Amino acid sequence: MMAVTEIIDLLKEKADASYHAGMLRFGIDNEKALGVKIPEVRKLAKIIKKDHALALQLWETHIHEARILASLIADPKLVTPQLIDNWTKDFTSWDICDQACGNLFDRTPYAIEKALEFSKREEEFVKRAGFVLMAELAVHDKKANDKTFTQFFPVIEREAWDNRNFVKKAVNWALRQIGKRNDTLRPLAIQCAERILLQDSKAAKWIAGDALRELTSRS
Repeated sequence: MMAVTEIIDLLKEKADASYHAGMLRFGIDNEKALGVKIPEVRKLAKIIKKDHALALQLWETHIHEARILASLIADPKLVTPQLIDNWTKDFTSWDICDQACGNLFDRTPYAIEKALEFSKREEEFVKRAGFVLMAELAVHDKKANDKTFTQFFPVIEREAWDNRNFVKKAVNWALRQIGKRNDTLRPLAIQCAERILLQDSKAAKWIAGDALRELTSRS
């Protein structure tokens, strides 16, 4: 197993000062970031391969890119609900949230229950994680049946009022990805969006309008 210090040194070698500065423009907190682009982090993950113990150590460094790397090399088979909870409460930016959900959490047996649980939470990035999990499941879980996703429509409808940028974008993402999954779910997603459009909220009207543009353009 590579040492954590060795990996951090490798990340520092790939750091880009201009990219680090630019992270702020994309709404990413760069205080604990080195400024390494995601493709470089992914290259390093391919070299390391799965190493759950190392992933746990990397997460504890609090370094932005080390945490993204942790999500790539952690073993989904060894992930517990407690680990998901612990990592999720540490989220400080949308990209770590999305990477952890899309690289790791959605590949665990707990993804659906955590999506439903987190969707009710108040914390912005925890709540975002709930809807990112819905979106990532729609993309990655090829074996899931349609009922897995139809249960998410009432939740999406229920939370469409939340005007916080990183929440409403995730709600919209979940609705669009579920609708794009197949021709059975698409009309159901369109109907959900049409109901959301009737809500008296700016966030709901944006979520629904944007989803309808994409989902009906294929008609």
